[in-house]
Amino acid sequence: MYLSRTFGRTLFAAAARSRTYASSAGTATAAGDKTRNPLEEFFEVDRDMESDKPIVYGRGWKASELRLKSWDDLHKLWYVLLKEKNMLMTQRQMLNSQNLRFPNPERIPKVRKSMCRIKQVLTERAIDEPDPRRSAEMKRMINAL
Repeated sequence: MYLSRTFGRTLFAAAARSRTYASSAGTATAAGDKTRNPLEEFFEVDRDMESDKPIVYGRGWKASELRLKSWDDLHKLWYVLLKEKNMLMTQRQMLNSQNLRFPNPERIPKVRKSMCRIKQVLTERAIDEPDPRRSAEMKRMINAL
């Protein structure tokens, strides 16, 4: 875990020094907010090394819960899960390249199952749509996910 943090910090430092990042990042606001490095989204937030408590991660979404959500909420949740999946896959690849064990590998299947369930719920809604044109358009959008 120490190596992954060191490696991640090295990436952050390199990105902060690059000219393209500095020119596109913008300036800090008057309130003192820092600009956020976009590479930070591919790594988990550092955890206190002295804490022996294991981190408990949540469960995947159930289809019955997703059926209660609106179309827009499902799309937002899809992209949150996609971002989480990308972060986990990046972390797993980085740790594998350093011959380290990926902590909590059960998180990736939870995210994948939740994404599949979102597609299932959206497809059910597209099939139930009475207007055939709108149904076809919804199916195209779902398949593009």
